[in-house]
Amino acid sequence: MKILHTSDWHIGRTLYGRKRYAEFEAFLNWLVDTIQHNEIAALLVAGDIFDTCAPSNRAQELYYQFLCRVASSSCRHVVIVAGNHDSPSFLNAPKGLLKALDVHVIGSVSEAVKDQVFVLRSDQDKPELIVCAVPYLRDKDLRVAEAGESIEDKDKKLIEGIRNHYAAVATLAEQKRTALGMDIPIVATGHLYAAGGQTVDGDGVRDLYIGSLAQVTAGIFPACFNYLALGHLHVPQKVNGYDTIRYSGSPLAMGFGEAKQQKSVCQVEFLDTIASVQLIDVPVFQKLERVKGCWNSISNSILELSATSSRIWIEVIYEGDDVMGDLRERLEAAVAGTQVEILRVKNNRIIDRALGQTNEKETLDDLNVNDVFERCLTANEVPEEQRLLLLGAYQEALSSLYEDDPQAE
Repeated sequence: MKILHTSDWHIGRTLYGRKRYAEFEAFLNWLVDTIQHNEIAALLVAGDIFDTCAPSNRAQELYYQFLCRVASSSCRHVVIVAGNHDSPSFLNAPKGLLKALDVHVIGSVSEAVKDQVFVLRSDQDKPELIVCAVPYLRDKDLRVAEAGESIEDKDKKLIEGIRNHYAAVATLAEQKRTALGMDIPIVATGHLYAAGGQTVDGDGVRDLYIGSLAQVTAGIFPACFNYLALGHLHVPQKVNGYDTIRYSGSPLAMGFGEAKQQKSVCQVEFLDTIASVQLIDVPVFQKLERVKGCWNSISNSILELSATSSRIWIEVIYEGDDVMGDLRERLEAAVAGTQVEILRVKNNRIIDRALGQTNEKETLDDLNVNDVFERCLTANEVPEEQRLLLLGAYQEALSSLYEDDPQAE
């Protein structure tokens, strides 16, 4: 039996204002073709299907169209669990209808552990896989808060809660396997941060409380799991070197920090209960590049990229010694008439100057958007009579961003 493990799709995510629906659609089309070509029997999606709790209509359309196509393919089962970005109630809403398509959705931890443990059967109704479908475990699912407890006490309770939850689903899975009288594989899912997990700058992994617990080690998971399909980290990787405990990683680069990663999905094939894992590379549907250095280095890199004649989105990080107030204008001239599009410019010299650091440890994270804008006005010696007009235009631009309908395409 072959299963495919993927996670962290983040359908609907934008990149510096650019909508990426074409990329998400291309990936989902590729995934359907891969499932069909490789004769995959079951698909496991380990959380973060959507990027927000209120996905747009277009994001929902892509999701449901994909599920319909998979249902008509060679894939007999789909198992979907919620991640920290997903709305459990949103995912759970159509679960009764999706069950008719052999799509099993677990949006949240219910009181009944049995809801998360089920047997997948072949077309001949033969049991072939037991799944422990564990979604993202939230703080409230794992512990009861008590007055006066320390951070260490909270951490200990969270870790113990995770351990106990996986022990409970594993016990039920083993009971089911014993009752069936067949030595079939047990597969589990999870959406969490395992110890030693690799992340990269700008990968979008939110610093949630449970997500930052570095103490969650491979030893927390029961030995009866023949494969553990994890989500949350965007870099494809093994956990503690175990070949059968893996993060599939995100299929698309979620930021420029991931631009150099080779994205993949995990194909897991079972011989009895022994799992062998093969990574299948995901094509690049939109090329991203991070260009950094002094002006000469940046301009040469842009020249090389424009010669490829492919559509490229770039992030520019200026690190030169000269203060270049006209950096944006120079960059626009450099990419004019090419397939290179600049999505973000970070001018470290201007930032350092604009911050006017009264505290040497002060960073942009310590300031709000209005603080930064006002310091820019001061740094550039904008006359007082012009400030009111500029501040008004700035606030109007901010309002239009904040009022954007999250449900709209």
